[in-house]
Amino acid sequence: MSTDFLARAEAAERNSRARDDADRPAFHVAPPVGRLNDPNGLIVDGEDYHAFFQYTPEHPLKFVYWGHAVSKDLVHWDYRAPAILPDSHQDANGAYSGTAIGVEGGVELWYTGNYKDPGTGEREATQCLVETSDLRTFVKTREAIIARQPEGYTAHFRDPQVWKDPDDPAGSYRMMLGVQRANLTGAILLYRSSDRRNWVCEGEMTFPDAGGAFDDFGYMWECPNLVRLRDEASGDVRDVLIFCPQGISPEREGFENVFPCVYVVGNLVGTELRGADGAFEEVDRGFEFYAPQVYARRGADWGDFDSGDPALLIGWAGNAGEDDQPSIESGGWVHCLTSPRALALVSGRLVQRPFLPGLPFVPASAPSIDEGGAGGVVELEGSRSWRYSACLNLPAASALVLEAESGGGVRIRVTPESLEVDRSASRYPHGDVRRVALEAGEASRIEVIHDRSLTEIVLGGGSRVFTFRSFLTGEGAGLRVLVEGGAGVVAAEFARLD
Repeated sequence: MSTDFLARAEAAERNSRARDDADRPAFHVAPPVGRLNDPNGLIVDGEDYHAFFQYTPEHPLKFVYWGHAVSKDLVHWDYRAPAILPDSHQDANGAYSGTAIGVEGGVELWYTGNYKDPGTGEREATQCLVETSDLRTFVKTREAIIARQPEGYTAHFRDPQVWKDPDDPAGSYRMMLGVQRANLTGAILLYRSSDRRNWVCEGEMTFPDAGGAFDDFGYMWECPNLVRLRDEASGDVRDVLIFCPQGISPEREGFENVFPCVYVVGNLVGTELRGADGAFEEVDRGFEFYAPQVYARRGADWGDFDSGDPALLIGWAGNAGEDDQPSIESGGWVHCLTSPRALALVSGRLVQRPFLPGLPFVPASAPSIDEGGAGGVVELEGSRSWRYSACLNLPAASALVLEAESGGGVRIRVTPESLEVDRSASRYPHGDVRRVALEAGEASRIEVIHDRSLTEIVLGGGSRVFTFRSFLTGEGAGLRVLVEGGAGVVAAEFARLD
């Protein structure tokens, strides 16, 4: 008898304790039950924002689905039945990550099917397709579209992004995949198709101006995503490649998570990312961030950067292998997604600005502090979810300190030169203190979005972002704002969000 995976997921959700858990985020995507990881198939359809995600409702049983949530304002999420079930040979060991594309008559979801032979343990990775006309009913193709990886690559061959090529007058389509070469180094493969059913491998993405910087750059590249942006400073159109290279250890600050997520800026011409000079930067400097994806838009072409609609990115606020979190015991769920971020490119740097149209900033009392060196303290009313924003005046040897639950939670300290996050007194078991060097001007503005057990810090208007899980010890933590050494806080706003 075949397994009814939908019935199993629905049963797990009916019995879920997650909705009553005080740690479950109020306005971020989190699993109805079990485990969540990578965001998948992000697409805007009319007024609806759809977020699919890697979903394991019977965690720790490893039946990996695509979960599905939809919102009109990116704050209030309606959780629907899983869209892709692990119910065929090609995805028997998981419907792995992928993306969405709007097509005539509906939407296509492209994903990697994962199968492991139970006898030999040999892995099969295939690129698969699900079609939907209404984003409610999902039809899986019988056979994989790309049945195996090319010669010279291992079965670590996954995470397709599919888009219509605006640079091809014939209107062909492209697919980008993260791969591992036979020599155990990471790369990206590019495919092309005229009908999205028959694909020809064009070869690896190369970086002709990088001086070999990416020739031996980790052992696997996951979750590649390409977005085209117009630089707000220069007006130049650039392509931003975001990907997750596993196994790199650069000899500079950062890259401290299990696996990092980086971006590279250039211009994709054929298979060459021209103008990428070997520079790469982390997308997010926080303790938990991985596998981000940029929203596609049904009815709009990829690369339509002048439409007025922002390029929106969402990431996974988690790390591989770090599932032993307080929410497993308290609610039977683990992990969540980040807030959506509107992407911009400014002088070649990726800028991320929180984009939460359904979260109006109605400030409560948040008086400015400027004690001229004597120090100052403001206690803000307790809340499990809140948003704080301020313009700062930080002379040398001064600091702004934010305490979420004084003495029992999280301490954020900003100086003109650095950001330090200390969660050693929280209930979170992975990582205690991290210090990040700041560039000139980044400490002039701060925004903190805190949603029960998730905190996101945005500095410099989005030039520096820091995401982390923040399991506090009490229910009504609120916020304590302190200044040190002549620091000044002006134009501060505070909003309770629950």
